[in-house]
This record gives sequence, structure tokens and C-alpha cells, in this order.
Amino acid sequence: MKVTVIGAGTMGSGIAEVFAMNNNDVLLSDVSYDILNMGIKRIENSLKKFQEKGKIKSVDDVLSRININTDINAQESDLYIEAVLEREDVKKDVLSKIKSNSIIATNTSSISITYLSRFVKNPEKFIGMHFFNPPPIMSLIEIVRGNSTSDETTKKIIEISKSLGKTPVEVRDFPGFVSNRVLMAMLREAIIAYEESVASAEGIDTVMKLGMNHPMGPLELSDFIGLDVVYDIMNVLYNDTGSERFKPPITLRNLVYAGKLGRKTGEGFYKYK
Repeated sequence: MKVTVIGAGTMGSGIAEVFAMNNNDVLLSDVSYDILNMGIKRIENSLKKFQEKGKIKSVDDVLSRININTDINAQESDLYIEAVLEREDVKKDVLSKIKSNSIIATNTSSISITYLSRFVKNPEKFIGMHFFNPPPIMSLIEIVRGNSTSDETTKKIIEISKSLGKTPVEVRDFPGFVSNRVLMAMLREAIIAYEESVASAEGIDTVMKLGMNHPMGPLELSDFIGLDVVYDIMNVLYNDTGSERFKPPITLRNLVYAGKLGRKTGEGFYKYK
């Protein structure tokens, strides 16, 4: 199968890696070759870890199935996956430029599939395919139908997800779907607890890890996701629902404004080397 992945950031490069590891020909596209080359380097580093663990035989073999191009229409693919920034304006611009009549999926984690379907040629062939970070490791894919998504498209995407060794779960087109509807409310409450000095960041995370058996505490997880991404998702949910339980806390806003976005910038709720 030929797949075009649009967006070479953390999620896009991870999605491209997953498809290439499962013997698909991938075109990875972004706005510049600098970004694309960084994406390829990220994939290469990840593949080396898989090779060290004996899960793949050859890094070069997988990489040979990934091509890069700044033109999203450079290859006619069977499937297009949009994995750009979690911003409506960016996604609208990208989706409207795809010329193919093939299935188009979006990796959005919060924006309405029905709304985004307005910007593609064939809304019945448009669907949410929400991977989780890091895509090569995490087994879940949320499959989100828009109002116009056909049964055929949904069936095909579920089959593709299973062929990748993933577990697809079909959910309805509600704000935040299932994952972020539940997760963002928890992250927000953890940030507010930190903001109100209920406990230190380490204390809050330790309580959730040891008391709730979470593999990662909520503040550590926020840093891992990227505080800008968390902020954008909370804003989408807050605007769509009007519910205070999704309103971004001031502390989160200030960290984002200061450019302290978590692991990727070296500082968020924690400092990283």
C-alpha cells in the first residue's frame, strides 16, 4: 500500500515509521526539507532502538520505504494521513490541498471530524485516525467517524489499523473523542493542584503513579505530550463545550507563552538535560 503522511513532527514521523515497518511505501511531506530531514533522523534513531531489541532486522530496509517531498501530491497514494499542528487553520489549509480521491485520515486529537470534512473533496472518504504518542509503541488508534464518513471507509481504516498491529476503537465525533475528553480533564486538575500548591510536581505525579498505577504522572505526561499541544487541545475542548473542566489553567498558559513546552524545549513542569 502507498501512504502519504503530511507532517514530519513527532506524530507524523512516528506514523510514517509504523507504516514503513509494516512494508508500506510511505511519502513523508512537510513544508521544508530541513523539517523532513529532522523527521527522518527521528525515525532512524527510533529504528535503531528496535534493531537493538531484535524487533527489526535492518534500519536501512525500513528507511528505504520512506521518501520525502514538500509536495503533498508528489505520490498518488491509497491513503493520506494529515498529522500537522493541532490548529484548525493549519489543518484546513493542508486538507484543502490534497487532490486525490483516496481515503484521507486526520490524526487530530480534538477537532471535529465533521467540521474538517468540509475541506476535503470527498467527505464520505474522510475519517479520524488518532494515533497515540509514540506511534511505534502505543497500540491504540481511535477511529472517529464524521457525519458523512461511509461504512466502507470506516471498515477499510479498521482493517488497515489491524494490519499495523494496532487495536482500533471506533468512537463518535464528540469534542475530545474518548481519550482527550477524559485525559485533558485529569491533566487540568493536576495542573490546578500544582498551581494551588497542593503538592509539588513530583508529589502530584508520584501520587498518581503509585496510588493509581499510572505509568507516568500527569505533569510529566503533559511535558511529554508538549505543553503547547495540551494547551491547544484544552482550548478546542473549552471552546466546543463551554465547560470549565477544560479551561486551560493560567500556569499552563504562562509556560506556553514563555516557550517552556516540556521535553522538546528542555523545560516545562520539569527541567530536562
